[in-house]
Amino acid sequence: MNNIQIIFPNNKKVECPYGTNASALIEHFGIPAQEIAAIRVNNEIRPLGTSLLVNAVVEPILVDSPEGAMIYRRTLSFVLAIAAKNIFPQHGVYVGHSLGNSYYYTFSDGVKCGKEEVEKLAEEMKKLVKENLPITFKYLAYEEAVQLFKNNHQADTALLLEQRSSSRIKVNECLGYMDIYIQPLLGHTGQLFAFELLPYQDGFLLRFPGIGKGKTIAPFVDEPNLFQVYHDYKKWGRIVGIRVVGELNSKIADRTFMDYIRISEAHQARKIAEIAEQIYSKHDKIKMILIAGPSSSGKTTSAKRLSIELMVLGLKPIAVSLDDYYRGTASTPKDENGDPDYECLEALDVPFLNEQLQALYRGEEITLPVYDFRSGERKKEGGKKIRLDKRNVLIVEGIHGLNDALTYSIDRDTKFKVYISALTQLNLDDHNRIPTSDNRLLRRMVRDSQFRGMQAAGTIKMWPKVQAGERKYIFPFQDTADATFNSALDYELSVFKYYADPLLRAVKPSMYEYAEAIRLLSFLENFTPISPQYVPGTSILREFIGGSEFKY
Repeated sequence: MNNIQIIFPNNKKVECPYGTNASALIEHFGIPAQEIAAIRVNNEIRPLGTSLLVNAVVEPILVDSPEGAMIYRRTLSFVLAIAAKNIFPQHGVYVGHSLGNSYYYTFSDGVKCGKEEVEKLAEEMKKLVKENLPITFKYLAYEEAVQLFKNNHQADTALLLEQRSSSRIKVNECLGYMDIYIQPLLGHTGQLFAFELLPYQDGFLLRFPGIGKGKTIAPFVDEPNLFQVYHDYKKWGRIVGIRVVGELNSKIADRTFMDYIRISEAHQARKIAEIAEQIYSKHDKIKMILIAGPSSSGKTTSAKRLSIELMVLGLKPIAVSLDDYYRGTASTPKDENGDPDYECLEALDVPFLNEQLQALYRGEEITLPVYDFRSGERKKEGGKKIRLDKRNVLIVEGIHGLNDALTYSIDRDTKFKVYISALTQLNLDDHNRIPTSDNRLLRRMVRDSQFRGMQAAGTIKMWPKVQAGERKYIFPFQDTADATFNSALDYELSVFKYYADPLLRAVKPSMYEYAEAIRLLSFLENFTPISPQYVPGTSILREFIGGSEFKY
């Protein structure tokens, strides 16, 4: 029998038979098996049940790492689906959006889930965890898989497979229950050391530890404004008949997707108009609109569209860019690695900003600063002169917009805060959600390629740092906003597939970013592509793919 060579993180080399199961090599990591979520094999993340067929460099994916945390959460969702099938087969559960370190669930048939039902589900999950059941994966013939999901009343999953052209379908299995394989899961249910179910609204929250928090589940902090935006968008998705990817693919296949694009864009435009009307109703007090949101949420286009709606109502917006208030490279605080931290509030000249805002509020004319990113310094001249009159309103866009420490000297009653993010309501199927961060990562990747000459590997490499900044500087303030705008368009992932697929395929197995590229490619396989020619010129998507009617 042929042998293969496996190289471990400490450079230890082990010869083993061709086809050896990765789980048999855990002892060589010197880490307790319970702490290992999966294994990285030649820069591809695979479940521990993987058979090793080639010479490989391997390393463990720890449960408490960012990748391990996502595996942990997907496994929790899988075990919850098993528990629901065991005790509430007449209902089934439907995964919704995230809310902090939680996923919101409802019964699939729309029946309200009460406290008693939630307690029964929690007890069944605990039972499955205590039994430490193995979670495996295998392949089914295409027709066999479609029939299986239809028989198990997983119609959304069966519909999803209509986009697939593979002759075999990978599935996860535990206790005879099977679900489509999206990404690796933990090897055993017993590794689910911490979770809780909490009744919430008409359903419940599946709660889990935050990334890097070990077994600790933080106290629940409600975000009612954000929940309501998600809830309304989900409701709208049901009304127009696009809840899951399979339904979107069906519209693309039968050539009726153009109507859906028009409806989606009109729905988004209406939401912008509603925010403008909220502002106008208080225009005798509001002097400044602060817009913030995570990376690639479409803040720039949203600000431009909001400006137009305000002008329709008779106001005269003046845009102020926080980028021009950077202190300069020499004065920027350093992060833990000694690199300039341009994301922190202290990177901005906050006192100078407030000095200028106070002058504007007094009716004085000011000269806006201009920051030169090439030299890393503010220019001494060339800035635009502005003054506020009765019809003027400032529009200030930047990641710290919702933090009152940015505009500490300005009366809160004169400020209107808008939080913007791409909060997709679309699911892959009833048990597998689409992370909103994936949506934004694909937006960022395409924009970086189109306008900044950056390859996909570069975007993937810097994304964890971007997310860390969002968790620190943006998300803690999101529920303090006066209005929340959802910039997601559920057809956009089919458009981004057109661009992202070749970009991701350029990431090679020798690159550390290959694992994420493969994950995203696997995710995009579920979507039928839409040509960018069908995207309207005023769409928020044009900020990322180009061809916008707006000037940036």
